[in-house]
Amino acid sequence: MSDTNKNSQDQALLEAVTWNDQGLVPVIAQEVGSGDVLMMAWMNRDALLETIRLGEAVYWTRSRQKLWHKGEESGHTQKVKEIRLDCDGDTILLMVEQKDGIACHTGEHSCFFRQWDSVSSSWIKVRKT
Repeated sequence: MSDTNKNSQDQALLEAVTWNDQGLVPVIAQEVGSGDVLMMAWMNRDALLETIRLGEAVYWTRSRQKLWHKGEESGHTQKVKEIRLDCDGDTILLMVEQKDGIACHTGEHSCFFRQWDSVSSSWIKVRKT
């Protein structure tokens, strides 16, 4: 593929996304096999293009203001199987294979491991079955 065609495809990809005023879009990572929602993160244009290039999730870390290749330190990478864009173009869904089953920096399978319990009026830890 020529550089012109690649640049044209990249431009079409990026133009379909509705970026917020900081040039970011929210991204949900969902596990292909289980359907579990693993995490929510942010991407900028470079992160989306790098995700496509690598075939693994690359996010934008707002706290460190840099690209973050998920699992670059922990080894818990996310192999991207599909990239979906919602109806408004303002949220991306990554369908991923989570390496070693750990997506959260806490060591949990999912970042969504707490559930509100109305009986005890508290957050309780949800156990993965």
